[in-house]
Amino acid sequence: MKILGIESSCDETGIAVYDSESAELWQRLYSQIEKHREYGGVVPELASRDHVVKAAPMLKEILAEIGSVDDIDAIAYTRGPGLIGALMVGANLARGLAWALDKPVLGVHHMEGHLLAPMLAQDKPEVPFVALLVSGGHTLLVDVASLGNYKILGETLDDAVGEAFDKTAKLMGLPYPGGPQLAKLADSINHSRFEFPRPMINRPGLEFSFSGLKTAALNIVKKHEPLDDEVRIEIAYAFQHAVVDTLRIKCKRALEATGYQNLVIAGGVGANQRLRLVLAGMAEEQNAKLYFPALEYCTDNGAMIAYAGALRLTQGQVDGDVFDVLPRWSLEELDPI
Repeated sequence: MKILGIESSCDETGIAVYDSESAELWQRLYSQIEKHREYGGVVPELASRDHVVKAAPMLKEILAEIGSVDDIDAIAYTRGPGLIGALMVGANLARGLAWALDKPVLGVHHMEGHLLAPMLAQDKPEVPFVALLVSGGHTLLVDVASLGNYKILGETLDDAVGEAFDKTAKLMGLPYPGGPQLAKLADSINHSRFEFPRPMINRPGLEFSFSGLKTAALNIVKKHEPLDDEVRIEIAYAFQHAVVDTLRIKCKRALEATGYQNLVIAGGVGANQRLRLVLAGMAEEQNAKLYFPALEYCTDNGAMIAYAGALRLTQGQVDGDVFDVLPRWSLEELDPI
Protein backbone atom coordinates (compact mmCIF):
# COMPACT_ATOMS: atom_id res chain seq x y z
CA MET A 1 0.00 0.00 0.00
CA LYS A 2 1.54 3.31 -1.10
CA ILE A 3 0.68 6.26 1.14
CA LEU A 4 1.21 9.84 0.02
CA GLY A 5 2.22 12.08 2.94
CA ILE A 6 1.91 15.88 2.86
CA GLU A 7 3.49 18.06 5.57
CA SER A 8 2.83 21.82 5.63
CA SER A 9 2.42 22.76 9.29
CA CYS A 10 4.98 25.58 9.39
CA ASP A 11 7.95 26.52 7.20
CA GLU A 12 8.90 23.23 5.55
CA THR A 13 7.06 21.70 2.61
CA GLY A 14 7.40 17.93 2.81
CA ILE A 15 6.02 15.47 0.24
CA ALA A 16 6.68 11.72 0.49
CA VAL A 17 5.32 8.36 -0.58
CA TYR A 18 5.76 5.39 1.75
CA ASP A 19 5.20 1.80 0.69
CA SER A 20 3.86 -0.04 3.75
CA GLU A 21 4.76 -3.43 2.31
CA SER A 22 8.32 -2.87 1.10
CA ALA A 23 9.14 0.10 3.40
CA GLU A 24 10.42 1.90 0.28
CA LEU A 25 10.30 5.67 0.50
CA TRP A 26 10.30 8.52 -2.01
CA GLN A 27 10.46 12.06 -0.66
CA ARG A 28 11.09 15.75 -1.30
CA LEU A 29 11.64 18.48 1.29
CA TYR A 30 11.84 22.23 0.84
CA SER A 31 12.80 24.63 3.64
CA GLN A 32 11.65 28.26 3.68
CA ILE A 33 14.51 29.45 5.92
CA GLU A 34 15.91 31.92 3.37
CA LYS A 35 12.47 33.43 2.76
CA HIS A 36 11.94 34.16 6.48
CA ARG A 37 15.53 35.07 7.39
CA GLU A 38 15.16 38.80 6.73
CA TYR A 39 12.22 38.94 9.19
CA GLY A 40 14.02 37.05 11.95
CA GLY A 41 11.25 34.44 12.24
CA VAL A 42 8.45 32.68 10.41
CA VAL A 43 5.86 34.98 8.79
CA PRO A 44 2.67 32.86 8.63
CA GLU A 45 1.23 34.43 5.46
CA LEU A 46 4.51 34.02 3.57
CA ALA A 47 4.74 30.42 4.76
CA SER A 48 1.26 29.64 3.44
CA ARG A 49 1.94 31.22 0.06
CA ASP A 50 5.21 29.37 -0.36
CA HIS A 51 3.55 26.02 0.37
CA VAL A 52 1.10 26.79 -2.45
CA VAL A 53 3.98 27.46 -4.84
CA LYS A 54 6.18 24.49 -3.90
CA ALA A 55 3.85 21.59 -3.01
CA ALA A 56 2.42 20.72 -6.43
CA PRO A 57 5.76 20.69 -8.34
CA MET A 58 7.34 18.54 -5.60
CA LEU A 59 4.41 16.13 -5.82
CA LYS A 60 4.81 15.89 -9.60
CA GLU A 61 8.50 14.98 -9.19
CA ILE A 62 7.70 12.12 -6.81
CA LEU A 63 4.84 10.82 -8.92
CA ALA A 64 7.20 10.70 -11.91
CA GLU A 65 9.54 8.50 -9.86
CA ILE A 66 6.95 6.00 -8.65
CA GLY A 67 5.04 5.78 -11.93
CA SER A 68 1.84 7.78 -11.85
CA VAL A 69 -0.77 9.18 -9.51
CA ASP A 70 -2.76 5.97 -9.97
CA ASP A 71 -0.10 4.14 -7.94
CA ILE A 72 -1.15 6.05 -4.81
CA ASP A 73 -3.47 3.97 -2.60
CA ALA A 74 -4.22 6.53 0.13
CA ILE A 75 -3.28 10.02 1.27
CA ALA A 76 -2.20 11.40 4.64
CA TYR A 77 -1.69 15.06 5.52
CA THR A 78 -0.84 17.11 8.59
CA ARG A 79 -4.10 18.16 10.19
CA GLY A 80 -2.41 19.93 13.13
CA PRO A 81 -1.03 21.40 15.24
CA GLY A 82 0.60 24.23 13.31
CA LEU A 83 -0.08 27.51 11.52
CA ILE A 84 -3.67 27.48 10.32
CA GLY A 85 -2.99 28.93 6.86
CA ALA A 86 -0.08 26.57 6.24
CA LEU A 87 -2.14 23.58 7.43
CA MET A 88 -4.96 24.53 5.08
CA VAL A 89 -2.65 24.36 2.05
CA GLY A 90 -1.68 20.76 2.73
CA ALA A 91 -5.17 19.76 3.78
CA ASN A 92 -6.78 21.16 0.64
CA LEU A 93 -4.19 19.54 -1.62
CA ALA A 94 -4.72 16.17 0.11
CA ARG A 95 -8.49 16.36 0.16
CA GLY A 96 -8.68 17.53 -3.44
CA LEU A 97 -6.49 14.67 -4.63
CA ALA A 98 -8.45 12.16 -2.57
CA TRP A 99 -11.73 13.38 -4.04
CA ALA A 100 -10.41 13.37 -7.61
CA LEU A 101 -8.83 9.90 -7.29
CA ASP A 102 -11.53 8.40 -5.05
CA LYS A 103 -8.88 7.41 -2.49
CA PRO A 104 -9.08 7.28 1.33
CA VAL A 105 -7.56 10.28 3.12
CA LEU A 106 -6.61 10.94 6.75
CA GLY A 107 -5.42 13.97 8.72
CA VAL A 108 -2.41 13.10 10.88
CA HIS A 109 -1.20 14.65 14.12
CA HIS A 110 2.09 16.45 13.47
CA MET A 111 3.64 15.40 16.80
CA GLU A 112 2.61 11.78 16.31
CA GLY A 113 4.52 11.94 13.05
CA HIS A 114 7.62 13.09 14.93
CA LEU A 115 7.07 10.52 17.66
CA LEU A 116 6.93 7.69 15.12
CA ALA A 117 9.79 8.96 12.92
CA PRO A 118 12.37 6.66 14.62
CA MET A 119 10.31 3.71 13.32
CA LEU A 120 11.42 4.53 9.80
CA ALA A 121 14.76 2.96 10.79
CA GLN A 122 15.39 -0.79 10.76
CA ASP A 123 15.95 -0.83 14.53
CA LYS A 124 12.47 0.21 15.63
CA PRO A 125 11.61 1.10 19.24
CA GLU A 126 9.25 -1.31 20.96
CA VAL A 127 6.29 -0.10 22.99
CA PRO A 128 5.93 0.87 25.72
CA PHE A 129 8.39 3.77 25.72
CA VAL A 130 8.92 7.31 26.93
CA ALA A 131 9.13 9.89 24.15
CA LEU A 132 10.82 13.28 24.43
CA LEU A 133 9.49 15.54 21.68
CA VAL A 134 11.70 18.60 21.31
CA SER A 135 11.33 21.16 18.54
CA GLY A 136 10.93 24.86 17.87
CA GLY A 137 7.31 24.81 18.95
CA HIS A 138 7.02 21.86 21.32
CA THR A 139 8.73 20.33 24.35
CA LEU A 140 6.97 17.45 26.04
CA LEU A 141 7.51 14.05 27.60
CA VAL A 142 4.99 11.40 26.57
CA ASP A 143 4.11 8.00 28.02
CA VAL A 144 3.54 5.77 24.99
CA ALA A 145 1.78 2.74 26.46
CA SER A 146 0.88 1.60 22.94
CA LEU A 147 0.72 3.25 19.54
CA GLY A 148 -1.96 5.89 19.62
CA ASN A 149 -2.33 5.65 23.40
CA TYR A 150 -0.47 8.70 24.65
CA LYS A 151 -0.31 10.39 28.04
CA ILE A 152 1.56 13.66 28.43
CA LEU A 153 3.85 13.41 31.46
CA GLY A 154 5.16 16.95 31.29
CA GLU A 155 5.53 19.88 28.91
CA THR A 156 7.04 23.33 28.79
CA LEU A 157 5.30 26.11 30.68
CA ASP A 158 6.73 28.78 28.36
CA ASP A 159 9.33 28.58 25.59
CA ALA A 160 9.94 25.35 23.71
CA VAL A 161 13.55 24.16 23.59
CA GLY A 162 14.10 25.11 19.95
CA GLU A 163 12.48 28.49 20.56
CA ALA A 164 14.80 29.10 23.52
CA PHE A 165 17.82 28.21 21.36
CA ASP A 166 16.72 30.61 18.61
CA LYS A 167 15.88 33.48 20.97
CA THR A 168 19.18 33.15 22.84
CA ALA A 169 21.08 33.02 19.55
CA LYS A 170 19.36 36.23 18.48
CA LEU A 171 20.46 37.91 21.73
CA MET A 172 24.01 36.87 20.86
CA GLY A 173 23.76 38.47 17.42
CA LEU A 174 23.53 35.24 15.42
CA PRO A 175 21.40 35.34 12.24
CA TYR A 176 18.09 33.46 11.96
CA PRO A 177 17.65 30.61 12.54
CA GLY A 178 20.28 30.84 15.25
CA GLY A 179 19.67 27.63 17.21
CA PRO A 180 21.83 25.33 15.04
CA GLN A 181 24.56 27.99 14.89
CA LEU A 182 24.51 28.36 18.67
CA ALA A 183 24.90 24.58 18.99
CA LYS A 184 27.83 24.63 16.56
CA LEU A 185 29.58 27.30 18.62
CA ALA A 186 28.91 25.37 21.82
CA ASP A 187 30.43 22.21 20.39
CA SER A 188 33.65 24.03 19.50
CA ILE A 189 34.91 24.29 23.11
CA ASN A 190 34.73 22.29 26.36
CA HIS A 191 34.62 25.01 29.02
CA SER A 192 32.90 28.26 29.98
CA ARG A 193 33.28 30.90 32.67
CA PHE A 194 29.47 31.17 32.77
CA GLU A 195 26.93 28.97 34.54
CA PHE A 196 23.25 28.85 33.65
CA PRO A 197 20.49 27.52 35.94
CA ARG A 198 18.81 24.14 35.39
CA PRO A 199 15.15 25.22 35.47
CA MET A 200 12.64 23.30 37.61
CA ILE A 201 14.95 20.40 38.50
CA ASN A 202 14.61 21.02 42.23
CA ARG A 203 10.86 20.51 42.29
CA PRO A 204 8.93 17.29 41.65
CA GLY A 205 7.28 16.59 38.33
CA LEU A 206 8.24 16.57 34.68
CA GLU A 207 7.33 20.08 33.56
CA PHE A 208 9.85 22.30 31.77
CA SER A 209 10.61 26.01 31.70
CA PHE A 210 13.20 27.65 29.45
CA SER A 211 12.36 31.36 29.42
CA GLY A 212 14.59 31.90 32.46
CA LEU A 213 17.60 30.68 30.50
CA LYS A 214 16.92 33.34 27.89
CA THR A 215 16.84 35.97 30.66
CA ALA A 216 20.10 34.66 32.12
CA ALA A 217 21.68 34.91 28.67
CA LEU A 218 20.37 38.46 28.24
CA ASN A 219 21.97 39.53 31.55
CA ILE A 220 25.34 38.11 30.50
CA VAL A 221 25.10 39.71 27.06
CA LYS A 222 24.35 43.15 28.56
CA LYS A 223 27.26 42.81 30.99
CA HIS A 224 29.78 41.95 28.25
CA GLU A 225 28.59 44.11 25.36
CA PRO A 226 29.96 44.43 22.78
CA LEU A 227 30.41 40.65 22.60
CA ASP A 228 33.68 39.28 21.33
CA ASP A 229 33.95 35.79 19.81
CA GLU A 230 35.26 34.20 23.01
CA VAL A 231 32.37 35.45 25.15
CA ARG A 232 29.83 34.48 22.49
CA ILE A 233 31.18 30.94 22.30
CA GLU A 234 31.26 30.54 26.09
CA ILE A 235 27.65 31.75 26.39
CA ALA A 236 26.65 29.18 23.77
CA TYR A 237 28.48 26.41 25.62
CA ALA A 238 26.94 27.26 29.01
CA PHE A 239 23.46 27.66 27.55
CA GLN A 240 23.51 24.37 25.65
CA HIS A 241 24.89 22.51 28.66
CA ALA A 242 22.09 23.83 30.87
CA VAL A 243 19.39 22.86 28.36
CA VAL A 244 20.77 19.39 27.71
CA ASP A 245 21.38 18.71 31.39
CA THR A 246 17.79 19.71 32.19
CA LEU A 247 16.45 17.38 29.50
CA ARG A 248 18.68 14.56 30.79
CA ILE A 249 17.37 14.93 34.33
CA LYS A 250 13.73 14.98 33.23
CA CYS A 251 14.14 12.00 30.88
CA LYS A 252 15.74 10.00 33.68
CA ARG A 253 12.81 10.85 35.96
CA ALA A 254 10.32 9.84 33.28
CA LEU A 255 11.99 6.44 32.82
CA GLU A 256 12.01 5.88 36.57
CA ALA A 257 8.38 7.00 36.94
CA THR A 258 7.09 4.71 34.18
CA GLY A 259 9.48 1.82 34.68
CA TYR A 260 10.03 1.70 30.91
CA GLN A 261 13.35 0.69 29.37
CA ASN A 262 12.93 2.45 26.00
CA LEU A 263 13.43 6.17 25.35
CA VAL A 264 12.60 7.86 22.03
CA ILE A 265 13.86 11.34 21.15
CA ALA A 266 12.21 13.15 18.24
CA GLY A 267 11.75 16.62 16.78
CA GLY A 268 14.16 19.15 15.32
CA VAL A 269 16.25 19.52 18.48
CA GLY A 270 16.76 15.74 18.34
CA ALA A 271 19.50 16.51 15.81
CA ASN A 272 21.56 18.24 18.52
CA GLN A 273 24.78 16.24 18.91
CA ARG A 274 25.36 17.16 22.55
CA LEU A 275 21.83 16.00 23.41
CA ARG A 276 22.42 12.68 21.63
CA LEU A 277 25.70 12.10 23.45
CA VAL A 278 24.42 12.98 26.92
CA LEU A 279 21.19 11.01 26.65
CA ALA A 280 23.09 7.99 25.31
CA GLY A 281 25.18 8.05 28.49
CA MET A 282 22.12 8.43 30.70
CA ALA A 283 20.30 5.59 28.94
CA GLU A 284 23.29 3.30 29.40
CA GLU A 285 23.36 4.09 33.13
CA GLN A 286 19.64 3.28 33.33
CA ASN A 287 20.00 0.07 31.28
CA ALA A 288 17.59 1.62 28.79
CA LYS A 289 17.62 1.66 24.99
CA LEU A 290 17.74 5.02 23.26
CA TYR A 291 16.22 5.72 19.84
CA PHE A 292 16.63 8.76 17.59
CA PRO A 293 15.27 9.32 14.08
CA ALA A 294 17.79 9.69 11.30
CA LEU A 295 18.94 13.30 11.03
CA GLU A 296 16.87 13.82 7.87
CA TYR A 297 13.71 12.93 9.80
CA CYS A 298 14.33 15.19 12.83
CA THR A 299 12.94 18.32 11.21
CA ASP A 300 9.45 18.47 9.69
CA ASN A 301 9.13 16.13 6.70
CA GLY A 302 6.57 14.27 4.61
CA ALA A 303 8.01 10.83 5.36
CA MET A 304 6.91 10.88 9.00
CA ILE A 305 3.39 11.92 7.97
CA ALA A 306 3.22 9.18 5.34
CA TYR A 307 4.40 6.59 7.87
CA ALA A 308 2.05 7.68 10.67
CA GLY A 309 -0.77 7.86 8.14
CA ALA A 310 0.05 4.37 6.85
CA LEU A 311 -0.30 2.87 10.33
CA ARG A 312 -3.74 4.39 10.79
CA LEU A 313 -5.03 4.03 7.23
CA THR A 314 -4.18 0.31 7.14
CA GLN A 315 -6.35 -0.02 10.26
CA GLY A 316 -9.28 1.55 8.42
CA GLN A 317 -9.10 4.99 9.99
CA VAL A 318 -10.16 7.64 7.45
CA ASP A 319 -11.51 11.19 7.38
CA GLY A 320 -15.20 11.85 7.06
CA ASP A 321 -16.78 14.04 4.40
CA VAL A 322 -16.43 17.18 6.53
CA PHE A 323 -12.92 18.12 7.59
CA ASP A 324 -11.06 20.83 9.43
CA VAL A 325 -7.52 21.62 10.53
CA LEU A 326 -6.51 21.91 14.17
CA PRO A 327 -3.87 24.55 14.98
CA ARG A 328 -4.08 23.30 18.59
CA TRP A 329 -4.47 19.56 19.09
CA SER A 330 -3.39 17.40 22.02
CA LEU A 331 -1.79 14.01 21.48
CA GLU A 332 -4.05 12.68 24.23
CA GLU A 333 -7.10 13.21 21.97
CA LEU A 334 -5.98 10.61 19.42
CA ASP A 335 -7.59 7.20 18.95
CA PRO A 336 -5.48 4.05 19.43
CA ILE A 337 -3.88 2.53 16.35
